[in-house]
Amino acid sequence: MKKILIVDDEVNVGLLLSKFLIRNGFEVDTASNGSTGMEYLKAKNYNLVLCDFRLEDTDGREMLKNIKALYPKTGVIIITGYSDIKMAVELIKMGAYDYITKPLYPDEILNTINKAIETQYALQEMANNYSTPDKPQKEDKKQIFAGEFVIGTSKASKELLKQIELVAPTNYSVIILGESGTGKESVAKSIHLNSLRANQPFIAMDCGSLTKELAASEFFGHEKGSFTGALYTKIGHFEMANGGTLFLDEVGNLSYEIQAALLRTVQERKVKRIGSTKEIDLDVRIIIATNENLQEGIQKGRFREDLYHRFNEFSIHMPPLRERGNDIMMLAYHFLNVANQELDRKVNSFAPEVIECFMNYRWQGNIRELKNVVRRATLLTEGNEITMKTLPLEISNFKVSSYELPNVSSTIQVKEPKHDLKNAALGAEHETILKVLREVNFNKTKAAEILNIDRKTLYNKMKAINLK
Repeated sequence: MKKILIVDDEVNVGLLLSKFLIRNGFEVDTASNGSTGMEYLKAKNYNLVLCDFRLEDTDGREMLKNIKALYPKTGVIIITGYSDIKMAVELIKMGAYDYITKPLYPDEILNTINKAIETQYALQEMANNYSTPDKPQKEDKKQIFAGEFVIGTSKASKELLKQIELVAPTNYSVIILGESGTGKESVAKSIHLNSLRANQPFIAMDCGSLTKELAASEFFGHEKGSFTGALYTKIGHFEMANGGTLFLDEVGNLSYEIQAALLRTVQERKVKRIGSTKEIDLDVRIIIATNENLQEGIQKGRFREDLYHRFNEFSIHMPPLRERGNDIMMLAYHFLNVANQELDRKVNSFAPEVIECFMNYRWQGNIRELKNVVRRATLLTEGNEITMKTLPLEISNFKVSSYELPNVSSTIQVKEPKHDLKNAALGAEHETILKVLREVNFNKTKAAEILNIDRKTLYNKMKAINLK
């Protein structure tokens, strides 16, 4: 179970936060001052410390210094009031993972905590990988651990590793292309961690969730009172990432107007908060990711060509999981180890039929889907081996049909494809049914509506392909 220490001199805040985190599966201790917090840290190993910036006997700066000096593997998140935001950004540069402003919102807290712990696991895994004494240095570089992404031994993975090692030491802007779930953000973190900016902030921004109205404020920040609802000064993501790396995910979703503002910032390397006349110099490396075809977006007038060329100093294509061959099981065992730590389990293997299933499955959700499947299976497993009965239906019932061959290197034998039109038509129909069922999480009523058939027909077709 993940362990969290809360250090806050407001007893009610600490109590409410503790109850909320316990309900979400964490082991939590609370301290009302810095000295008590340090005593807790001496007695127990914590994954994360949530520390209020203003304490009765010290402040967040001193606490962060002490924690990082004595317990470098422990992550730190600063809790701050609006007036302390500037200082909080400085603390991120000193090693804090992030900051949360008061008032506290449950969803924001939980999301930040989960990301912080995942990052700590990734950094520790990478440190172990590079410091293991019985491995030669050359072998160490065959794997880079960064969040969800593990570079293994397949041809596609080796090529990706070469590209990361090549571009990481430079200041080039990078476009990472690939399907959803292939680990684009994790590769961006790998580039950052292997660059000269590794000790500076890595700030990730999901452009897909931004509304047109909020985008400018999120990118550039704003001054208090600069518009209706601007109740406090906000530091933008560019300013937060100054000196480090700014990762923009799903950049193709940004409006044309915001793209124009981005272009000016990227060209001039200066940012100005909304409502301010002061320009701030920027030294930021930009990495963007997208699962869309930006060149097609340029042709259709949805994406600026000049901005695309500013970003595209180097591009990396993320291989889908189905093209990574035996890396599938390397990843599966990696996620099994992480799940064992999270759940305090001792599951140590996969049944042979599960391995065969994993190697043949299409993995439309890629690494993210595999991670979720392994975590779920670990939770459901009663012994020490993951079996077929713990897998979701869409995976355990998946069959390698005669119209598709798995694009993985394995020893599994499959039937030769048939080329008659009847078989091809049935294959296409079955694939469409499976795709829609996955999209609606196997809700048969919704699937029937999307497929424009009645439920009885859907049941019959599912029965024909051994889906229940």
